[in-house]
Amino acid sequence: MADTVDRLPVPSPDNARLVVAAPGEGPGYWAGGPSAVLAEDGTYWLAYRLRRPRGAGRGYANVIARSDDGISFETVTVFEREEFECDSLERPALVALPDGSWRIYVSCATPDSDHWKVDAIDADGPANFAVDSARTVLAGDQAAVAVKDPVVKRIGGRWHMWVCCHPLDDPDATDRMTTTYGTSRDGLSWHLRGTALAGVDGGWDQRGTRIADVLYRGGRWLAYYDGRASKQENAEERTGIAVGDQPGHLEADGEVIGTGPDGKWSLRYVCCVELADGGFRLYYETRRLDGAHDLRTEYVPPWR
Repeated sequence: MADTVDRLPVPSPDNARLVVAAPGEGPGYWAGGPSAVLAEDGTYWLAYRLRRPRGAGRGYANVIARSDDGISFETVTVFEREEFECDSLERPALVALPDGSWRIYVSCATPDSDHWKVDAIDADGPANFAVDSARTVLAGDQAAVAVKDPVVKRIGGRWHMWVCCHPLDDPDATDRMTTTYGTSRDGLSWHLRGTALAGVDGGWDQRGTRIADVLYRGGRWLAYYDGRASKQENAEERTGIAVGDQPGHLEADGEVIGTGPDGKWSLRYVCCVELADGGFRLYYETRRLDGAHDLRTEYVPPWR
């Protein structure tokens, strides 16, 4: 059984199963950025991003897939970046709504710019999303900040979002990132309330922190986050854990809990699904030895 840190399961790539292989060999080919939901009928729904190297398509697709066991997935929908008239797609966020319908949040790169925005699409089921109904819910600021990779939860009747923000004031340093917390009454109109998590000077996460998933357990907010120390580590982040009594103020414990199979970086975009047996299923993106990134999953048994 995997170790735990502050009651979150720790990824263990040696125990993981391949879900989606990178769409090519070598650096820049990625399958990952997962967002998983276990529906009430026991179906696993998974949204993820596919990417080629810069100059060959970048984030060229978001995929939605279903599974009965959480390991073997069948593709049901593919969004192409051209449908959103954007340069690249990043990690989507899939959410089951209280009335039985579904929503997906899509991160879109503005052409010829370092700017990103977030669109949302609603449908009666995860297989029925239509791009022509997309609406922008986070516009960012083309001169000041890019917003992408949201984590969206509806807990206790309230909508919560943790969104990755990249400052655009220095064109040579747009990889810097922090996570901003927001709230909403409907999951569409958002009030951003300030920084929830930022890196620590001199730490392994000093260049940027991006919350990857959040669980609310025992009155505490527990988050996985991606971090990097330098610009050179962009796209090769490692995973840490941050905790807090309030969702908008999380504190990292300073430890790296997730790395790739080479013992270095990267392991990122951890998504944690809580299971009926008390265990967990983790999904995450991790680097292969050839530099490509695969999407993998592992089962973590209930804690004793």
